[in-house]
Amino acid sequence: MTVALLSLTAYLIGSVPTSYIMGRLHGIDLREHGSGNLGGTNAYRVMGAAAGVPVVLIDVTKGFVPAYFFPAWDGSANGDLALLYGLAAIAGHVWSIFMRFRGGKGVATGVGVLVALAPTSALIGLLVWIGVVAITRYVSVASISAATLVPLAAWLTDESRYTVIFSAAVAILVWWTHRGNLERLARGQEHRFGRKQAASESSTSEGGRA
Repeated sequence: MTVALLSLTAYLIGSVPTSYIMGRLHGIDLREHGSGNLGGTNAYRVMGAAAGVPVVLIDVTKGFVPAYFFPAWDGSANGDLALLYGLAAIAGHVWSIFMRFRGGKGVATGVGVLVALAPTSALIGLLVWIGVVAITRYVSVASISAATLVPLAAWLTDESRYTVIFSAAVAILVWWTHRGNLERLARGQEHRFGRKQAASESSTSEGGRA
């Protein structure tokens, strides 16, 4: 299979709107509830852990599968192409072709790519995420903090320069997709993790996307 075809396949895998499908299975359109974001955090807030956890795990898998398996199929023997496939999957998750180029924040899918390519750095990032959530109760702060530290972890653990660059690019993407959260944090309006939100609450009551 060609690199272009595999990249397209990775994008389509990333584009699968996991949280939207889960919401439909629960009889709701997740775009109209909570923050309106099509990610695992909003799925958890609106539908609870029974829905949110599977969404996150599937979104992680969407990044892991292309990055881990596709390099064996492109015929180039170039492991660095795994980064390309991973980035395509993340792009699909953030800008899903099935949802008019709307999607999640890219964190879970990015974690899947890092688990495939740099598991030690991914573990460090996960521990940072858990620690920051436990202390602050803000998923956005935890995601930004973990994404920012992963490139440093990749560099300190002697990952390839391409992996370091890739993780830095993902960190920049995470900062960009969380710009609304940063604005709400500055206003003291960011939603804290740990409370299931009723599906009837509108995105306006949440102050926008999370």
